[in-house]
Amino acid sequence: MGILEGKKLLITGVLMDSSIAFHVAKIAQQEGATVVLTSFGRTMKITQTISKRLPETPVVIELDVADQEHLDTLAERLREHVDGLDGVLHSIGFAPQGAFNFLEGTWEDVSTAVHISAYSLKSLAVAALPLMSEGGSVVGLTFDAKFAWPVYDWMGVAKAAFESTNRYLARDLGPKDVRCNLVAAGPIRTTAAKSIPGFEQFEKVWDDRAPLGWDVNDPVPAAKACAALLSDWFPATTGEIIHVDGGVHAMGQ
Repeated sequence: MGILEGKKLLITGVLMDSSIAFHVAKIAQQEGATVVLTSFGRTMKITQTISKRLPETPVVIELDVADQEHLDTLAERLREHVDGLDGVLHSIGFAPQGAFNFLEGTWEDVSTAVHISAYSLKSLAVAALPLMSEGGSVVGLTFDAKFAWPVYDWMGVAKAAFESTNRYLARDLGPKDVRCNLVAAGPIRTTAAKSIPGFEQFEKVWDDRAPLGWDVNDPVPAAKACAALLSDWFPATTGEIIHVDGGVHAMGQ
């Protein structure tokens, strides 16, 4: 019997089989969960194709977190496939290219980054809440926002807002017996990472600085942490950030 046996999970962000979200979905199915994926627009066909590489091909529903109608109808559309939700994975992030130049980034660039990469955690949690059972779990993916990283710029600011959003969600959803936690993963060579100019700077130094070492091509450790947080094995943990980065976060500069 798996740690997610009988759980019904909504998983966002499956674009490629190299993504953390894909491996969360894979592990969740192997651990006994029923999985529903989301995608939207031109990426719907990509997600539907990639979903066939999972142990069981899941349903893919449309969800653009910037579209209020999609959010307002999410619970109703999900009810066509599952009778409730035990967990949600937020694996969503986007920033225009201009947001990766801190001094030149415009408010239009920054507001888009904050909306899609931070505010959407609240949006998704609230949209899923009507289906969430007691003991439910919301899990998001971050990149440690305590520091000013090279090249990350306004996306780093958006991640700081994302981490703060998680704490406020933990406060407000705790009385409903819903936990909210984040996994701060080290750099993984995903589709999202490839869109960040100069991201290879992280790849070059991370393995050297990590006490446990770090493989930028291995999303499984981060995915396992997400699966654990979606399970019942962290029943009294909320508002937390679990670092899965080989230990880099604990080392001095």
